[in-house]
Amino acid sequence: MKMIERAALLLAILTAGSLSYADTILGAAASFGVMGASTVTNTGPSVINGDLGLYPGLSITGFPPGTVNGTIYVGDAIAEQAQADALTAYNVLAGMAPNGSLTGQDLGGLILTPGGYQFDDSAGLTGSLTLDFQGLSNQTFVFQIGSTLTTASASSVLIINPGANDSVYWQVGSSATLGTTTAFYGTIIADASITLNTGATIACGNALALNGAVTMDTNTVSVGACAVPDTGAPEPSTVLLARQRRGDQRARPPTTAATAPALQPA
Repeated sequence: MKMIERAALLLAILTAGSLSYADTILGAAASFGVMGASTVTNTGPSVINGDLGLYPGLSITGFPPGTVNGTIYVGDAIAEQAQADALTAYNVLAGMAPNGSLTGQDLGGLILTPGGYQFDDSAGLTGSLTLDFQGLSNQTFVFQIGSTLTTASASSVLIINPGANDSVYWQVGSSATLGTTTAFYGTIIADASITLNTGATIACGNALALNGAVTMDTNTVSVGACAVPDTGAPEPSTVLLARQRRGDQRARPPTTAATAPALQPA
């Protein structure tokens, strides 16, 4: 009963558009850059900027040489709570009524605005996907994927016109695989497993596997490194940001933009 009540509360928060990325929908899972269920394995000098957790499994390997700039929790009450909250978030995201269907389309080359996008089965990304937050704060993208999420090598998720506390969620019905050197953005919650191939990165998000393993190979996963509003001063960034000036946007409006209204409850 408590899980149902919590899911209803999170659904109301997300629908209201007041979602604060770090500390609401993900609950105790928010601080975990990587969370596995069966195992977490790593090859090479991966870096997790956040916590690393595993529940109910007990085997984490590859740290070192991997580095965790946070705390490792294995099979304990903290990891258990994080997994429970990740499951709750997964159910909330899966329960949203999407604004549109992208079934059968590749995400590469699309320019999308905040809202919910559904794939009845698998989703793929080849090339670059652009997410336009339109300069607004507390905006959310939700991708509801019926089965697998797969990105091709060197693919990327680009963020333009970010506001404050914007967020991106990928709810994956089975497993997610990021191809080599993919530059990804947002939180992946996969019902089964998550594989990060060589050099793949996740910024402003988490890799949360509810029932399977997380497999890493020379990756960087950061719960921070989120896009922030452009103040006009140059700043370093570890994520791929396409910052467009307003004048440029008026002169060259996107021709492939897809617009979605605010998320609505199912």
